Amino acid sequence: MQLIIDIGNSKIKIAVFNKQDLVEFNSFPKLTYKKFEDLFTKYPALSSCLICSVSDDIDALKALLEQHLKITVFNYKTKIPVTNLYGTPKTLGYDRLAGAIGANNLYKGKNVLVIDSGTCVTYNFVSAKDEYLGGSISPGLDMRFNALNHFTAKLPLVEFEEIDQLTGDDTKYSILTGVINGMAYEMDGFINAYTTKYKQLQVVLTGGNANRFEKALKNSIFVHPNIVLWGLKTILDYNNEE
Repeated sequence: MQLIIDIGNSKIKIAVFNKQDLVEFNSFPKLTYKKFEDLFTKYPALSSCLICSVSDDIDALKALLEQHLKITVFNYKTKIPVTNLYGTPKTLGYDRLAGAIGANNLYKGKNVLVIDSGTCVTYNFVSAKDEYLGGSISPGLDMRFNALNHFTAKLPLVEFEEIDQLTGDDTKYSILTGVINGMAYEMDGFINAYTTKYKQLQVVLTGGNANRFEKALKNSIFVHPNIVLWGLKTILDYNNEE
């Protein structure tokens, strides 16, 4: 069994895999050693672990886990099952690369575009030749709402709600239609551009806001909320085999 720890800026995600089955997933604002003690008790067959962290301060966590597991720390030096052609690998977000690797593993032999709609919207492309080429980054849903409020004198801060209209008939719905439809048009535009350039394209939508855009997009997509975790598992499998 395998343990995946994904430490982000605001949340810490923990996943336990038994071969190809995701048997447990939890998200926490803060980690405590007690949580790991409970995991080791619950899953005595745990044998290896991958840590992915936006922070370099993981020495204490690593020391704790090394008492029980074989540890792999995911960074730009970690061996991965694709060729990374990104020009600045040290600055590449680990979640971007992991999501791309997860999708590449699911759709072998296809060109894959991963759209991750979270704090930011990221677009990441892996070719059918298993080459990570990079992608794009744009503001996420909440960031757009906050920016309209922060950088103007009178526009209110609007929260997401489902809409089914093109034209906003007041300020609130003008913002909702602008932000939500604008993001959907952006995503469809990227998908159309990649489809024109690359044949046999598989599009994967993931991230905290993925379900909010599933029906809004005109293109065919596959929603996979845990593609980053599956990518991290793929990386761990690859390093264990090595």
